[in-house]
Amino acid sequence: MSTSDLPIPDFDHLPLGDVTARIRSLSAPQVDALIAFEEQHGGRAPVLQVLRARREQLDAGATPSGGDAAAIDLQAPPAPGGGSVASPATEGPKINPPSQGDPTNPAQPR
Repeated sequence: MSTSDLPIPDFDHLPLGDVTARIRSLSAPQVDALIAFEEQHGGRAPVLQVLRARREQLDAGATPSGGDAAAIDLQAPPAPGGGSVASPATEGPKINPPSQGDPTNPAQPR
């Protein structure tokens, strides 16, 4: 089985938190496919533990949540909040260098 056959894209590169969030919408056969892939390739013990726990939940009667596990991108940065609140009205006063020179400018005498 290759990574393109998995129900979650780039599964082998996902951190544990993303795996936990994304498997909620998978069916039992899809979780089984991830378990088999992880056992053959990565063998990450925490990931296998989460996958097996989810499989047990599904066996006990849990239903997959709605949504598409492949569509979630938890690594993407959040969208901008609508622009900057800075404006000329919120600027501070203009600061002039001291009369003996600017200590941050070595070309200007002190």
